[in-house]
Amino acid sequence: MKKWNLLIDVAKCHNSQNCFLSVADEYQGNTHPGYAAEMPRHGHRWIDTKKKERGQAPMVDVAYVSTMCMHCDDAPCISAAKNNAVKKRDDGIVIIDPELSKGQKHLVDACPHGAIWWNEELEIPQHWNFDAHLLDNGWKEPRCAQACPTGALKSLHVEDSEMEKIKEEQNLEEFNPQFKTKPRVHYKNLHLYNKCFIGGTVVFVENATEDCLEDANIVLKKEDEKLDEVKSDTFGEFKFDGLDPNSGSYQLEITHDGFLGLSVEVELKESIYTGIHTMQAR
Repeated sequence: MKKWNLLIDVAKCHNSQNCFLSVADEYQGNTHPGYAAEMPRHGHRWIDTKKKERGQAPMVDVAYVSTMCMHCDDAPCISAAKNNAVKKRDDGIVIIDPELSKGQKHLVDACPHGAIWWNEELEIPQHWNFDAHLLDNGWKEPRCAQACPTGALKSLHVEDSEMEKIKEEQNLEEFNPQFKTKPRVHYKNLHLYNKCFIGGTVVFVENATEDCLEDANIVLKKEDEKLDEVKSDTFGEFKFDGLDPNSGSYQLEITHDGFLGLSVEVELKESIYTGIHTMQAR
């Protein structure tokens, strides 16, 4: 049968906070019997957008990643719950029953993704339930996907076999793969948040004037093994992305017709701008 999934494209998110606001609007001051009790006005972020800055001036980028209940197929909260208070529906959605879960504060710590919040006033654990009450009433997507102005969030109601094809075709990833919970929230371009880049600028000097050097060829190596190859752009800039943090030493080999080659050693901890590399004419 078809099951619900959420696809989040990190490259498209610009931190509008519409996903958070849609949840606040849907649940603050509203009770949805059998699905969710009222969301507290302050303190809860059932959908939370995290920020990551990478690099140094003048090469800096910022990524935003929306996180929420991952609706895991192997959800630890289900096994930790008493009285069958947390259930996995046939359509893939995880529901924390607002009545059966009363007093079960331990469920907050049961979620390795940090997606369950404690409502002190009502004494219940709460989470974003994929807006299941709306979907059950004919909505084609949850409000967070509907409200996203850039299309960074997209819901998918497909068979598991189809979802596996989509994951492979679009190189989708899990936010916390180390937890092995089989989430139904999948991320595209996640490297913009959890990986590093090596970048720089290539220039040349002519008639005592420094200018950007376009189409310089830059090869990235590690232990003399070629990993990637790019060309500098109109501004002489280049970037190698998707590298692991604290991954050690790399070598840059920079060449261009009519210029002497350059070799640059780079020690990668976090994303790094390696500076301006001046090429000398032959």
